[in-house]
Parts: sequence; structure tokens; C-alpha cells
Amino acid sequence: MPRRRKKNRTPPVRGAVKSTEGPFNPVLGVRPKQRRPKVLPAAEAPPPQQPQEIPDETEIFLRAMTDVKPLVRGKGIVTSQPDPHLRPPHTARDDELEVMAHLSDLISGAAQLDITFSDEYIEGCVPGFSRKLMLRLKRGEFPVQDYIDLHGLTKQEAEAQLRGFLIRSHQLGLRCVLVVHGRGLNSENNIPVLKERLPVWLNRGSIKRIVLAFSTARPYDGGTGAIYILLRKWHSRG
Repeated sequence: MPRRRKKNRTPPVRGAVKSTEGPFNPVLGVRPKQRRPKVLPAAEAPPPQQPQEIPDETEIFLRAMTDVKPLVRGKGIVTSQPDPHLRPPHTARDDELEVMAHLSDLISGAAQLDITFSDEYIEGCVPGFSRKLMLRLKRGEFPVQDYIDLHGLTKQEAEAQLRGFLIRSHQLGLRCVLVVHGRGLNSENNIPVLKERLPVWLNRGSIKRIVLAFSTARPYDGGTGAIYILLRKWHSRG
């Protein structure tokens, strides 16, 4: 029986790629899938900034006086002190006494005072003065930094003493002072002469340029026999 000749087989070439042509190619005519680019998550937008609240006049006034300290009263200024035992148990904080510096710039120094006068109470302020601050002044919520007693003085003497005291207090940077004028119990017909003249004195001459407001004091500071006075901020000309 004759032997069959073995067919010569060509050894496969390394790295050769099989042809995709032919009827038995399962992926013939199929497009390769394209990889979609990864979508990165969008960066979170920063939260919208809240509009800053504009502080009102009262807040500015309170912040401006945070460094105000009551001065040690000198000798010979006051002859009759208010009764400290009648003061409320709480004490006012220093940061409650501030100056409305911006209000001083807005209000003309020559502005007339709006005055309210009754048998017992007197009060006044420059036009445009904050109602909140006026109410706090009437409640005695601002610590008194200095005060003077006008008892026993004539009208001429009292006006001169008052003018000198207020000008000196203003130059020292004081903002809230107390003026004790008395109730007129020892005067003729029990008429409080000095009390009636005070609104006139505060509204004329050099004094009216440094006074912001005034009001009858609380009982522990002299009551209807005394008044609180708020002064403008001292601006050095140097």
C-alpha cells in the first residue's frame, strides 16, 4: 500500500493577526464600541452671599462709645450728690454709652433744639436725633460721667457755671453729664427758677453747638431736680 505524502504546513508566524474576512467571521461588519468620555460631576456653586445688614444709628452710637469711662470727679464741682442707694441693682455697661459720631457730622452745630417743657419734666434734642437714644436717655440708661450742682447760685452765676462746665466736659471728650438745678423748694413761691432757665441757656451761645439732647433725670439721679445732657463728640482742630 503506497504511503501518503504529508502536506507541507507552513508554521504560524508569531504576531500575525487572523483575517476577519470570510463567511464565518462573527464580528464582520460590526463597529467597535466607542468609549464614552467620563462626565465629571459639576463643581458645586458657592452659596450666594447674604447682603450685609446696615447698622442703624443706635448700633453705631453704642459701638462708638465702647471705650468711654467715667472720670473721677474733682473736688469742688458738686456740692450735693444723688443718693446712690436709690440706684437700680444693675449697672449700665460702658458699651451702652456711645456717641453717634456720624450724626454729629450730619447735624449742623447751629441747629436749634426741639424742647418739650411741662411742670415736672423737660426734654429737648437737635432735629433728627434718634428716638431710641432719646428714650434710653430718659430711662437713665447712659452712665453719668460727671455732674455739677447749681444750688444756691443766682441766674447769672448758674449760667456762667453751666457754660464753663459743659464746655470743659465737651473738651474732655465726655458724652453724658448730669446738671442738678433743684426743685425751687427754697425759692420764692417755690418756683424752680434755674429749671425754667435751663432750656434757654442750652439753646443759645456756644452751648447749643455742643448739646445733642437733654432730659429730666431718673429719681436715683435727682429726679425732677436734675437733667441728663448728651454732648457732641469732641473733634480736635489740631
